[in-house]
Parts: sequence; structure tokens; C-alpha cells
Amino acid sequence: MSAGAGTAVGARRRIGRTSLEVTALGLGCAGLGGLYRDVDEADARATIDAAWEAGIRLFDTAPYYGYTKSEHRVGAALRERERDTFVLCTKAGRIMQPDRGASARAPRDGWAHPLPFTPVFDYTYDGILRSFDDSLQRLGMARIDILLVHDIGALTHGEQSAHYWRQLSEGGFKALDELRAGGAVRAVGLGVNEAGAVLDAMREFEIDCALLAGRYTLLEQQSLDTLLPECERRGVSMLVGGAFNSGILARGVRHLREAGGDASSALKFNYGTAPAEVIERVARIEALCDAHGVALPAAALRFPYAHEAVASVLTGASSVAELRSSVEAFTTPTPGELWSALRAEGLLDPRAPTPSA
Repeated sequence: MSAGAGTAVGARRRIGRTSLEVTALGLGCAGLGGLYRDVDEADARATIDAAWEAGIRLFDTAPYYGYTKSEHRVGAALRERERDTFVLCTKAGRIMQPDRGASARAPRDGWAHPLPFTPVFDYTYDGILRSFDDSLQRLGMARIDILLVHDIGALTHGEQSAHYWRQLSEGGFKALDELRAGGAVRAVGLGVNEAGAVLDAMREFEIDCALLAGRYTLLEQQSLDTLLPECERRGVSMLVGGAFNSGILARGVRHLREAGGDASSALKFNYGTAPAEVIERVARIEALCDAHGVALPAAALRFPYAHEAVASVLTGASSVAELRSSVEAFTTPTPGELWSALRAEGLLDPRAPTPSA
């Protein structure tokens, strides 16, 4: 790639050692399940249609998103399209049980208006297979391309982490292996927020890919220490989620500082309020982006894809406007001078590949 070149949304890379290829930009569909704010059926469908028109052919959902709402919506939007023209990814690890309580559709777990179900963790052999079968029914499709074990690890389970890991190790991995060997899925892996879980999984089982949210971004590059080199060694592909670190890299901080007053509570970082040191780091990155004529979201979306282990970067757009903004950002050329300046200021790991490399 020439210096400063943008990347086409529809550029493709292979998933691991499979024959499956995914587009450079994918659509993460948690937002379409109503993450933090409600999204109606029409807007969800319009967002998926806009993604299709832009050239996106990777769609990632999960039973947990909106307590099955996202899977229903993704399936409705995609199942009338030619099946071999897109890649569908969903997850397993939670069984969604009917909730007949009076407050079943009240906001829970960050979902603004979830469907009346309650998630129950289950990484056993039977649990993974049941989750997979349930997803097929909700999506209205006969196969899923990528199946990921969802939210395994200490970050989610704390003191129960060893218990759930035993479920996966003693049965869940076997279920994934059978689904892949039988052609029901084409690739398997993990969908998590912690690099350690991916490393642990690779030591026990041959995964094809991992969807890692927020751990390889313009703000965080610790994955260069162990995870990404190990992925390259084993031929495991990364799907990068959370490229905006829960929003702070999408909005930046300049607009709030210009407005005056203390508005730091509105800045989100990794699902929580951004700490002062992160806000200051983003301010420095944003200032360098401004100096080189690059919008911060463009640098944030373009950066992860420069690494050869990254097969796709997912945008969590939940409206047509957000989707189009992400497409514009991803395809914006970024000059090599920007990346050099970020390195010189200690704001970018010198080992990190950049879009101008």
C-alpha cells in the first residue's frame, strides 16, 4: 500500500487458514440490539442495508445483543440475500431463557429495550450446540460462517472464571470442533474483551480467529507484546472490535473542552467513564490529527487494519448516519507524517504497523 492511501471497505483478507474471506470493514450489530439507546426496526434495517450498499459483507451479532433482538434483525435483513455473498458471525456461551416477569423488557445490562429473555452462561458441549441451534432459528438460516465463544474469561466471570473455563475445555471446544468439521460453521474462535483469554484458548484448541474488543486500538497496543505475534505464528486472524474504545476516539475531547466546563463524565472509555489520563492522551492524539488534517475517527479506524493479523475492523454503527461516517473515516487517506508524529510523541508503539507502511 502506498503512503497515505485509504483502504477500500470491500478489500478482503482470509480468516486464518480457512478459505473464508471477510471485508476490511465489518458491521458489529450490538448497537442494533439497543446498546445504551433504543433502535427501532426500521432504523436497524436501514443501517444494515446502508452497510451492504457500502460494500460491507461481514456482519457480527450475538444472542446476548438485545437479548436475541440483534439476531432477529440481522437475520431478517440478510436471509433473502444470496447466502454465499456475505459472512455471518454469531456467538455462543449464553442460553437465552424466556423471562415472563413484569419487568422483562426493562433496561438491563446496558440494553435499552431488550426482548423478554434472561441470559444463562453455559459453555458445555450441550450448551454450545443448543446456543448454535437457537441462533440458526432466530437468524432463519441453515448455517453460520463464524461461531465465537462469547465473553469467556476473568473479566466477565471473576471468581467463577475457572468453573466456566472447565466447561469450555471439557466440552465446549469439542462442540466447536464438531460443528467446524461437519461444515455447519466455517471458522470458530472467541469473542472477548481480554487478550489473555485468547492466548489461553490457543494453548488448548485450534481456533481460526478471535474478535477482540478494545485491546488493539490507537489508545492500546499491548497486544503487540504477546497476542498478535502468537496469532501470526499460529495463523489465527483477529477481528478488531471497539476501535473507538467505547466512543472516546469517535468523538474526541476537543469539542467538549471548547464548550467549557467539566464534561468529562460524557466521555466513555472501555464501557465506563474515561479517566483523566486517557482524556489527556486522546487530547494529544487529536491535536496531532488536527495538525495533519486527519479526523480522529479516521485515524482510529484505519490504524488496526494495518496489522497483517487483523482480518477486519468492525464498526458498531447503529444508524445510517453513523454507518456512513464510519465508511468515510475508514476510507480516508492518512499521511505517513501523522504516524511518525504520533511515534515521536510517544503516543504510538514503535512496533505497530501503520497504514503508510
